[in-house]
Formats: sequence, C-alpha cells, structure tokens
Amino acid sequence: QVQLAESGGGLVQTGGSLRLSCAASGGLIAPYAVAWHRQAPGKQRELVATSSVGDSTTYGDFVKGRFTISRSVAKNTVYLKMDDLEPDDTAVYYCAANPYALGPPWRYWGQGTQVTVSS
Repeated sequence: QVQLAESGGGLVQTGGSLRLSCAASGGLIAPYAVAWHRQAPGKQRELVATSSVGDSTTYGDFVKGRFTISRSVAKNTVYLKMDDLEPDDTAVYYCAANPYALGPPWRYWGQGTQVTVSS
C-alpha cells in the first residue's frame, strides 16, 4: 500500500509558477497510474492531469498547455509544474494513484496542498 504526501503549494501572483510534489512511500510509484485533482471552495473536485504507467499523459481542458505532470522513479515522486497561473486555479490540489490502471476510481490519495493565486 502506497502513501502519498503533497507539498509545494503556496501563494503566488497571477502569471506565476509553482511546482507541486507528491512523494510516495510504502511502495514504488513506478507501477502506479497517477493523477492530480483539485477542488476549489464550493466546487466539485476536478481532474487536472493523469500519467499512465507508460507515462502517457492527459490534461483537463482548462489546463491549456500551462501544466505538466511528470514522475521521477529515482525520487519516487510525482510532480505537477504549473505555469501562467490564474486566480481560477486557486484550489486544494490532491495527488492520487491506482495500481497499473488509470482511474477512476483512484485507490490512494494524498492529503492535499493549498494553491492560492492572487490577482
């Protein structure tokens, strides 16, 4: 069973960048499909990006080329690089993992990291 811990959130101005990290422990992240989701206050959780075991990636329509999901097998960590941030990107960002296959459902979740984009 893998445990996930996000970090890297914070306060950034419009147009700024952040890199979120999701450190995996209790197992290797390589055989897991992974994803980033986000949830803004009063809104439903939405899918931001996915990465399959073979490193094929998908992104939500709202990303528009601004975000990049990646993983480091050596560091057992998944990343979400976010550029050109907008106030609508303000949310709690969660990483998730599923053995071998993409979700939903996603079996394992982190606790989330807050991203706030000021205008």
